[in-house]
Amino acid sequence: MSISAPSRARSSAALVIAGVLWGTGGLSGSLLGHQAGVHPLVVATYRLLVGGAASAVYVALTAGLRFPAKQTWRRLLLIGSLFAFFQASYFAAVALSSVSVATMTTIGSSPVALAVASAIRTRRAPRVTTLVSVLGAVAGLVLLRWSPDSVAQPAGILFALLAGSGFAVLTTVTAKPGLAPMTTTAYGCLLGGLLLTPAAAWLGMALPLRPDVLLVAAYFGIVPTAAAYAAYFRGLSGAHPVLGALSALLEPLTATILSVALLGERLGVLAWTGAALLVAALAVGYWRPEPVSEVQSGATAPESRTAADRP
Repeated sequence: MSISAPSRARSSAALVIAGVLWGTGGLSGSLLGHQAGVHPLVVATYRLLVGGAASAVYVALTAGLRFPAKQTWRRLLLIGSLFAFFQASYFAAVALSSVSVATMTTIGSSPVALAVASAIRTRRAPRVTTLVSVLGAVAGLVLLRWSPDSVAQPAGILFALLAGSGFAVLTTVTAKPGLAPMTTTAYGCLLGGLLLTPAAAWLGMALPLRPDVLLVAAYFGIVPTAAAYAAYFRGLSGAHPVLGALSALLEPLTATILSVALLGERLGVLAWTGAALLVAALAVGYWRPEPVSEVQSGATAPESRTAADRP
């Protein structure tokens, strides 16, 4: 089943919005960790719990939050497990290497893994434009985020690849029709947060009850989590998963731009070259995307046609 041009445009716009909103998460997440004095995994746990709760409230107010059917519940459990796996693997990679290496490897490996998996599943090579977009975006990410002070430990690279694989599988699972984006975000984030809670509680989850901390925690959970993932899942309904994963590369690009604009960070020639290459590669991907598969572009299941799905 083909996807109309307006539908593709809306999907692409949703993916861009998701990537940009994710980019504000790095700054707000770091600020929350600094203000509250908690471990990064605790910050990630609050991100999922607050984001899931905010999404659940939105769904309850607009469409009514219903208990999922048995078959849908299994899929939501898988999505929640993937959220927890992705976050835990990423922060393990950060602990064993560095933020730059973990981010580059995690985000950069996802579109590559999806392109390879798609080629194996469909038994045809990706388009030349897709290969150019993926390789150019990964190269741009490396130039943008690489630092000579970064130490890449093999164990850190392994966990980052696991995180990238988890995000790729999450993208594939959520690209299939049958669930409303906000419902997926609500249950997925809540379940993922609950799975991470035991480890977070062991590390210490107490947050100072100060207005600045609570406001940052609310922003972190609502904007770069609930709103971003809902936009991402909505965008996947009319876009190839590879394009979805490529959109995630807007996260480090947005975070870098914010650091330059708000924190006075200075970028070198290589970083600016990487940013330009990343933008150009993403433009190629949006200009000539891979065709959406039959599974992705099929009609939405009746149970997901709620008020949350309609414009």
